[in-house]
Amino acid sequence: MSGYLQELTLRLSVGASRLTPEFRSRHANWLKNCQRDDGGFAGREGESDPYYTSFALRTLWVLGELDVETAESAGRFLRQRMQKRDSIVDLMSLIFAAAILEMASGVVVISDEDHQWRDNVAALLAKLRTEDGGFAKTPEGRAGSTYQTFLSVLCHELMEVPVPDVEGVLRFLVSQNQPDGGYREIRVAKRAGVNPTAAAIGSLKTLGHLDATEQTDTIEFLLEMQGDEGGLAANTRIPFADLLSSCTGLITLVDLGAASRLDAPRLQSYAESMQRDGGFVGFALDQTPDVEYTFYGVATMSLLQTLDL
Repeated sequence: MSGYLQELTLRLSVGASRLTPEFRSRHANWLKNCQRDDGGFAGREGESDPYYTSFALRTLWVLGELDVETAESAGRFLRQRMQKRDSIVDLMSLIFAAAILEMASGVVVISDEDHQWRDNVAALLAKLRTEDGGFAKTPEGRAGSTYQTFLSVLCHELMEVPVPDVEGVLRFLVSQNQPDGGYREIRVAKRAGVNPTAAAIGSLKTLGHLDATEQTDTIEFLLEMQGDEGGLAANTRIPFADLLSSCTGLITLVDLGAASRLDAPRLQSYAESMQRDGGFVGFALDQTPDVEYTFYGVATMSLLQTLDL
């Protein structure tokens, strides 16, 4: 694994090493207890899938707790899923999870000999391209999705397959930028959001076309999303913060060199308040921790420790 995900994960790992051993072991043990007999991880209901497995593995790696037994079991699950016709999101999650396992523990899911599988994935991604230059959520989609474009760009990077027509992707991202500095998810969206903004900036960074000096309005948009709770809200119409937006907003402000302008102590207090005995919940009224939000919680807490770097 190289590029965007490696840089982010290593930064998070540095931050996590500054958190208390009790914090790291408590959340790592909770995650390990979430691993199913098939080696995968699941959401709050349903069977194991690559999406939640990817989040669990990334979190354990960041915490320095991805042991051999957990990794090998997860590897068996992912290799089995390579034989299935998964959704686009699950397929991309499988690629991310496989890259994490190989980087963190040497467990190989997708070997260099799996040329046909890689070619099939690249062909599938090509079917997601739309006339506006972005990537759609399904092959039937007519308009690009900012988040799907980010995932697709990352997949290309992880597979070491160049993104076709980079200029088209850049034009699409420009078209998603709104007057307030944020980015919208799809062209019919009425307002920008923190998460599509994070996806747009992440795409630009991955493609090597991020110039923070051109994103001053974007920085102001993200800073305005930090509310009284200390976390960031998803957009201007939502009156409460959530852990996903807080995490992606923080990552984006770090990428733009503006994280020091956030009220970091209040953001840390918010993230801490989302903790439970093990795992994290997504927002104040949420009661049940899950694997995905635990990644956002651990990532936020870890990244905050690096702001003095």
